[in-house]
Amino acid sequence: MRLINQQLSPVAATALKFAPFLVLILAYLLGSSLRLAENPNDKLLPALTSIADAVDLMAFTPDRRSGDYLLWTDTWSSLKRLAAGLGISTALALVIGVCIGILPFFRALLAPFVSFVSMVPPLALLPILFISMGLGETSKIALIVIGVAPIMIRDLAQTVLALPREQIVKAETLSASSWLIALRIVLPQALPRLLGSLRLQLGPAFLFLIAAEAISADSGLGYRIFLVRRYLSMDIIFPYVAWITFLAASADFGIDRFRRWLFPWSQLEAGR
Repeated sequence: MRLINQQLSPVAATALKFAPFLVLILAYLLGSSLRLAENPNDKLLPALTSIADAVDLMAFTPDRRSGDYLLWTDTWSSLKRLAAGLGISTALALVIGVCIGILPFFRALLAPFVSFVSMVPPLALLPILFISMGLGETSKIALIVIGVAPIMIRDLAQTVLALPREQIVKAETLSASSWLIALRIVLPQALPRLLGSLRLQLGPAFLFLIAAEAISADSGLGYRIFLVRRYLSMDIIFPYVAWITFLAASADFGIDRFRRWLFPWSQLEAGR
């Protein structure tokens, strides 16, 4: 039997899903044990007990100066910036992407510009944003928008352009206006892809967020990681990285579930 036709049992599929995570944990435990046996004061791969103590300190012990629980304060600050950046990017992608996809005027006007902007390295613009917009929240949110929105716009525009032309022609024969075609034909088929594009941009959005917070912020997940790195506090950095990964994975899962609930027929089109 060819490997591409192999059918896995539910037990085998579940075991394979968790195998890479188990290997990663075992590799960390082995590396940590070896390094600590050689040097009990080693900070590169701290023991799990040290990590647990750090989590308790950051998440469940009030800060002596501010009285805040630092992990939750940092999480709230970062999520506010991320939500604002992704929300603006999604709105821009919906409006501009659909206009480029269905209106020749906007396609000629904006498609080349959006393609050009999407090629600009967003992190290279970070000093410019800080100089022009200041060190506050606006520049951080703007970096996320600049890094994410052009890609989402191009993706949605290509999705709209790929819609069967016969659907548009048939609607026109029934005297549908451009607005009605966009609302009744284009949007129902473009919105599932918009949510899919949003999922794909979660990783880059977190990257831009962490970069902005590392340079100029007084709270946030990226700020905390780059603050404690000067002390080689890997027992704090590792949990923060794991927490960021968990937040991104949870957002990805939530958006996918929302898409399936809102557009159940999109699963049929994907063959699932």
